[in-house]
Amino acid sequence: MQLAPRPLENRFVRLEPMSEEHREPLRAAVNADQRIWTELYPYSWAGEHFEPTWAKLRNDQAEGNTLPYAVLVDRDVVGLSTFYGIDPSNHVLEIGGTYYRPDVRGGAVNPSAKRLMMAEAFEAGARRVVYRVDALNARSRAAVTKLGAVEEALLRQDRLTWTGRVRDTVIFSILAPEWPAVRDRLDARLAAFT
Repeated sequence: MQLAPRPLENRFVRLEPMSEEHREPLRAAVNADQRIWTELYPYSWAGEHFEPTWAKLRNDQAEGNTLPYAVLVDRDVVGLSTFYGIDPSNHVLEIGGTYYRPDVRGGAVNPSAKRLMMAEAFEAGARRVVYRVDALNARSRAAVTKLGAVEEALLRQDRLTWTGRVRDTVIFSILAPEWPAVRDRLDARLAAFT
């Protein structure tokens, strides 16, 4: 499995490997919803948390542990999504760390971005794409299910969030043999957006 950082694009979104030019537009995007960081994320990008979270993401990116993308709509950074846990020997990776500004949620942005990322993963030789979702995050759980992922397990008390809350995590996956059907359903879904 070989992933190379490169832009990914379709008619709804452009995903650009995270770079310094995305820093300030991303800061504006993540600050558009202050409440979400204390309720649903294991870490925070908001306010004073932006700089250390940015530094960690960029360090992980430099070490090859993650491949983060800035998500753009009409050249405007509206969020981010990331390949995590890239395991070339087992042909497995995770898609996560996703955040979108409130004004683009519920439309074509997420399915478009995930369509691009899953295609990139499976074309690079992935055998399994994993999603890890906070058990309390009903919207994300529904979105991942709607993508076509299979719910596998609930990891009880899986991690400690930055607020001190102990999080349960729901694991979803899509396997390479399932990808063609998932892809076709996503394409049909995206075709319905004007």
